[in-house]
Amino acid sequence: MMFGDIYRGKKVLVTGHTGFKGSWLVYWLRRLGAEVCGVALPMEGEYNHFELLNMDIASEMCDIRNLEKLKKIVSDFEPEIIFHLAAQALVRPSYREPAETFAVNVMGTVNLLEAARLTNSVRAVVAVTSDKCYENRETERGYREDDPMGGYDPYSASKGCTELAAAAYRRSFFNNADFGVKHNLLLASARAGNVVGGGDWAADRLIPDLMKAAAAGKTAELRSPGSVRPWQHVLEPLSGYLLLGEKLLEGKSDFAAGWNFGPDNGRMITVKEAAEAMAGNWSEIKIKCNPPPDAPHEAKILCLDCSRAGEKLNWHGVWTPEEAFAFTAEWYREFYRNGKINTAADLDNYVAAAEKEGLAWTK
Repeated sequence: MMFGDIYRGKKVLVTGHTGFKGSWLVYWLRRLGAEVCGVALPMEGEYNHFELLNMDIASEMCDIRNLEKLKKIVSDFEPEIIFHLAAQALVRPSYREPAETFAVNVMGTVNLLEAARLTNSVRAVVAVTSDKCYENRETERGYREDDPMGGYDPYSASKGCTELAAAAYRRSFFNNADFGVKHNLLLASARAGNVVGGGDWAADRLIPDLMKAAAAGKTAELRSPGSVRPWQHVLEPLSGYLLLGEKLLEGKSDFAAGWNFGPDNGRMITVKEAAEAMAGNWSEIKIKCNPPPDAPHEAKILCLDCSRAGEKLNWHGVWTPEEAFAFTAEWYREFYRNGKINTAADLDNYVAAAEKEGLAWTK
């Protein structure tokens, strides 16, 4: 039993369910016994993790910028909890399509919150944003939940705006002080660091770029080898999201706030070091550093302070970055060599490791 068995039989709506994080979340929710409806755009690319898992869920193709269609989907399904992950999730494309990035990330979230506000069945919403939502001062201090929102590039700024929009809805319509009197919905936001794991084929991300190059017998080029990121396996923040959702479904209004879910802030790992760790687990991965001189700005140092999640939620990471890289490399190696999908085995191994550490959500 995990998360107090609270998801068993629950109707759960997940936006962005065909994406990397979303597909892993849906798989875990199905293992927990939830009835899931996903909302996303049509799948693209040669491979898609959600499609490979062949899960039995309702899958609605809908652009979250379409308020009327989104309201109908939520109203018809009548979920008790919503995990909102749908987004334009990449920095470099945000320079090419800034208006679309803001429209999807900000107004898409507003549309989702509006649909939730108008659907009486919804008791909890976990809106997932990004560690890039903070005003980045390029310092080694991890950002805390009460630090200012900001963002240099359109993607990062859109995530800061998304957090502000969620906070405005929480204060205006889902105020914690009025819970159980004027409304019955609790809204939290979750900010996670860079995630790795099997099944990610998005463009302009380190791990997919390494894996696709290795599978094609090519050398991957590192654009920002010296940039520091908070690396963690995808299951780490998902355990945080699910734990947060559990608290909200239990009606604990103190947890309706913003939360960081990331690795130990003491681990400063660069892009080059992450790539070398992946190569150490799969010999076919070849890398070279080739920063383009005209590359758009991206943050060089980005760290999170996740002490609040540790103190209030009794949450912390399970796998070291080295373990995360090892499991990720093995997932792709087995997929490309043998057509095997290690998702179930990775989740089992992760849960077993968490149980050994006695984490609260394993009960």
